[in-house]
Amino acid sequence: MARARRGYRELLTPRSAGRPRAGPDAAALEALWQVIAQIPRGRVASYGSVARAAGLPGRARQAGYALRTAPAALKLPWHRVLGAGGRIAFPSDSRAHREQARRLRAEGVVVRNGRVPRAALTELEEL
Repeated sequence: MARARRGYRELLTPRSAGRPRAGPDAAALEALWQVIAQIPRGRVASYGSVARAAGLPGRARQAGYALRTAPAALKLPWHRVLGAGGRIAFPSDSRAHREQARRLRAEGVVVRNGRVPRAALTELEEL
């Protein structure tokens, strides 16, 4: 885990003139990325659950921001994070929606009408 933390910090360090990154602080992003990385294959979690597990209750949107700004080198399982009630947050006719549904199905998660069954949802505090 220490090695992963060092990697996150290196990715967060701006390369230009020591200016801090805009948006949420680096520690919050790192905490969210670590939680997302722990979601097991074949299971999903809501944005709110990710935020709570990272110690940021009530900041589901910040979990979405963390996914949107995560460096590709982290290779986070973004497809395992869903909206409230197990709903894919992307518009149903979007490429991202189709890709998320495809990845979840490849892991054995049932996706119907853009939703997954409650049984697939995991509370991250259980991990």
